[in-house]
Amino acid sequence: MTILQWLKEPRRHFHQQETGDPAEIGVCVTLIAAKLKMSQPTVSRHLELLRRAEFVAVERIGRWSFFSRNEAALADYRNWLHDNL
Repeated sequence: MTILQWLKEPRRHFHQQETGDPAEIGVCVTLIAAKLKMSQPTVSRHLELLRRAEFVAVERIGRWSFFSRNEAALADYRNWLHDNL
């Protein structure tokens, strides 16, 4: 949930990203790991689960992975929760 909240406002939470605008290309996994104060492999595992659920999209640039929210999938999930709970 925390990662998804941060990715909702990537410029606010990851303004120090030098590679590119985090709102355009996504946020580098290294910055997410640093902000969480967790190891990169652990954070990568969490991001992979979010990707498999289609809640985040990943763009690979060179050897780096940049993550952003998949707003359509998140909206679908919110609607499903509303309809089924």
